[in-house]
Amino acid sequence: MNHLPGFELIQRGLTDYAAGQVSPESCLLAIAWSRLQRGGLKMPTKTPDRFPDPETQLYALLRTQPGDAYSRYNALLRRLISFEQSLEHQKAASLL
Repeated sequence: MNHLPGFELIQRGLTDYAAGQVSPESCLLAIAWSRLQRGGLKMPTKTPDRFPDPETQLYALLRTQPGDAYSRYNALLRRLISFEQSLEHQKAASLL
């Protein structure tokens, strides 16, 4: 799975989420929670109150960092979608 595009974001998100940290990566994990579970990714116990609106939290975090938050937000979502699609393809291929 570590060969999938965007894996490093998901791996960091899992680590941050388990540690109770709200980071861009843990927000991405919260955004894609259901789809990642359906794709076969082992997820930690969900704590919904930590991420009531992960998309807004992600954008707010990115606004505190230098650079264009909007561009980084979109780039992160594209990487997330790429990972999700690759994970689903990998799962489908393993069922054949």
